[in-house]
Amino acid sequence: MSSKVSGLLEKGEEEEEEEEEEEESINPTEVKMSQIVMPCHSNHQQELSVGQLLKWMDSTACLSAERHAGSPCVTYLYFDHEALYIPSEVGIHVICEDLFCGRHWRVCHAYATFVTQRTNTGKKVILKPIVPRTQKEQVEYSVAAERRRVRMVHDDIIKDLLSHGAIQHGRSDNSAVDDAVAAERTKVESVELVLPPHANHQVTTFGGQIMAWMVNVAVIAASRLCQAHPTLRTIDMFTFRGPSQVGDRLLLKTIVNNTFKNSMEVGVRAEAYQEEGSNRHINSAFMTFEVLDDHRKPRVLPRIRPEPLEGERRFQEAIARKKIRLDRKYIISCKQGEVPLSVPWDPRNQVYLSYNNVSALKMLAAKNSWRLSSEKNKVRLYTLEQKSMLSFRVESEVDVPAQRAFGLLAELSNRPSWDTHYQRCELIHQVDDDDFLYRVVTPSVSSQGEGILQDFILLASKRMPCSHGDPYVIALRSVSLPTHPPTEHYNRGEVLCAGFTIHETQNNMSLISYYNQASPEVIPYISTDIAGLSSSFYHIFCSCSQYLTKNRLQCVSQFTSQPVE
Repeated sequence: MSSKVSGLLEKGEEEEEEEEEEEESINPTEVKMSQIVMPCHSNHQQELSVGQLLKWMDSTACLSAERHAGSPCVTYLYFDHEALYIPSEVGIHVICEDLFCGRHWRVCHAYATFVTQRTNTGKKVILKPIVPRTQKEQVEYSVAAERRRVRMVHDDIIKDLLSHGAIQHGRSDNSAVDDAVAAERTKVESVELVLPPHANHQVTTFGGQIMAWMVNVAVIAASRLCQAHPTLRTIDMFTFRGPSQVGDRLLLKTIVNNTFKNSMEVGVRAEAYQEEGSNRHINSAFMTFEVLDDHRKPRVLPRIRPEPLEGERRFQEAIARKKIRLDRKYIISCKQGEVPLSVPWDPRNQVYLSYNNVSALKMLAAKNSWRLSSEKNKVRLYTLEQKSMLSFRVESEVDVPAQRAFGLLAELSNRPSWDTHYQRCELIHQVDDDDFLYRVVTPSVSSQGEGILQDFILLASKRMPCSHGDPYVIALRSVSLPTHPPTEHYNRGEVLCAGFTIHETQNNMSLISYYNQASPEVIPYISTDIAGLSSSFYHIFCSCSQYLTKNRLQCVSQFTSQPVE
């Protein structure tokens, strides 16, 4: 077996079927590493060990960051004053190849953040801006900005979930369970001496080496709980808080924080110290493990009995992190016909909902398999078929500046004035300057629902361009609100992914594109248009163009939630 690790600055995940079509464009920051998996790299099951994989990933990503920066880089150190450093994100993709049959498969992907080191004179190195050269790179660049928004508020979300009662506090019921394992039995401490082979060319300990040591002690802690060989499933944000150099002793502390039937969370803390001086907290991470049976199915795990005070805090925070992971997984993995498309709205987790809302629209817009279905007077209708999902795009150029068009279209409350599919649009709640919750009422077009209206509860997320060439974005998706449950007077509809992108074109004009990943409630509106039997979307888009042209000279604030008169 061989393992291929590639690092690419600001690169995100892409669809496999589109990779070959983009091969001709080579990003100058791309770095590829090929490694043969030897027995010394394997674990007890003859599989590539996670620690070794992390070292390869870190080295490759660092080389990619340095290729762009033109100076030495280190894995991102999180300081209280982030403005002191300008971070860069590197996307990492790992692919495995069977050299005997030529089969390839994807192992994992991750995102690492790096900063440049100061010069010998103490001067800060200013990174040159990324210049995306293709549409796909442009999308990856802007989605990276969304991920940064998530990273910046991750710790605050955990605190908010705990402080607002979203997670039940108090001593866990596990304390009364006879067979619960005491958390202190899983506690592990280990010391590692940082030697020259563990450091990079800047005499700083490899971030990948530190991560590998942390994984090793976490495996020991997890094994003490389950008395079996655990399998690492996820790592929740390795957080580098300070550097380590050759000669440091690294004290690694780990304990099982909580168990969740088929999985467990293990927390790891790394501290560095010299022979003299106090310990420095340099890294923290939370890892999720499973134990697989003979049929490769997750086993049921023993319950954990947390230690008093600090153990209880870790126990509760593990529940909060699991909630975030489940919400994130639910948001990203919803498939038509399997689960409701609407995700529960949670104000303490809205940053992840907003992130997925915006990134899903950007990824949909970046697909290169769109097919022109019809065109009338420069209004074009495109379709995209992927497996069982049908998406459509309607676009046209309008004589309105992009920023003004963005401000007008972002006022969703005004949409009934130009879109006949919108009978009413009510603002439920303004979450922040960029995110809003609306209730939209539309006519039903199904034969069974004749005379009955449909309503949608939508999260609207708007974003300004991240850089030149990036579009203005207005993303829409369904959410469920306890305060607005379905009623017998309305059929509750759902939207998986929809919204506008607005590109600035020549002569101060705009290219307006509307996207919709069609759910069953939406398909009846567009099926006749796609078949060429109707041009209702043409008339609606003409109405939208007239609305924008009429209001182009009005002073419209793009950050207000009040309707434009």
